Amino acid sequence: MFLHRPLLLATLFASSATLAEAPPAKVATCQACHGAAGVSIAPDIPNLAGQKATYLARQLEAFKAGTRKNDLMAAMAAQLSPDDIKALSAYWSSLPPAPTDAAATAPHAATVSAMTLPKDFPQGFVEYKREQNESTQTLTLRYANKLAVEAARAGKPLPEGSILLTVNYAPQIGTDGRWTPGPVKTYVGMETRAGWGDTIPPLLRNGNWNYGVWSADGTPRLALQQPRCLACHQPKAADSYVFTLAALKGAGG
Repeated sequence: MFLHRPLLLATLFASSATLAEAPPAKVATCQACHGAAGVSIAPDIPNLAGQKATYLARQLEAFKAGTRKNDLMAAMAAQLSPDDIKALSAYWSSLPPAPTDAAATAPHAATVSAMTLPKDFPQGFVEYKREQNESTQTLTLRYANKLAVEAARAGKPLPEGSILLTVNYAPQIGTDGRWTPGPVKTYVGMETRAGWGDTIPPLLRNGNWNYGVWSADGTPRLALQQPRCLACHQPKAADSYVFTLAALKGAGG
C-alpha cells in the first residue's frame, strides 16, 4: 500500500545528495539492516541504493503513518521528520545500485552482539513468567538474574549487568494435562553491559542492551538479526526496553 503525492514531489530529489546532507546518525540506522552502501546482505531485506527517491520517500511516509504495516520499520520511521525522509531518500537514491568494494557489503557493527549464553544458568536466575503455546507445542519460561529482579521489584530501571533469558521447551504433558519443561528447543536473551551500545546507531540503540539466540546445544543463531531485535524493543524504552517488565516486577512475590 502506497501513499500518493503530487508529481511535483519528484522535483525535490532532482539533485544528488551527499552524506553531509543526510543526517549521519540516521543514515547509520539504515545501514545496520540495509548495508553500508544500501545493498543488503540479508535475503529478506531490500536494497536502498539506486532506488527512486520519490518511491523511498513514499515508503517511509507510509511506515510512519501506519498505512504500510511493518512493526520494525514503523518504529524507525516514527523518529524521522519530513526533512529527514527527504534527505535520506535523496541520499540512498544517489548511490550506485551495486557496491564498489567488498567492505560495502560487510555486516554492520550493530549486527554483532557481545552477549553469550550464561554459563551458570539457571544458577542465579529467577523464573518470572511461563506461557503455553498449544499450536507449536512449546512451553516458554522466562528468567531474569537477581540483579534485574531486584531492580524491577523496586521500581527502578534495569541496571547494567541485567540479564533476561527466555527458554523454549518441548513440554512434557502429565496425565493431569499439566505441562512441565522437557527438552530445550531454543534460548533467547538480552543483556546490558556498559559500552555495549556504543557502536549502535542512536535510532536503534536500546541503551546498552545486546541480544542473543541459541539452539538447544548453545550454538549461536542470532546471525544478522540483532538490528531487528533492537528495532522491535526500541519503543519500550520507558520499560527498560523489556516487554515483560510488569511480570518481572512481580517475580518472587
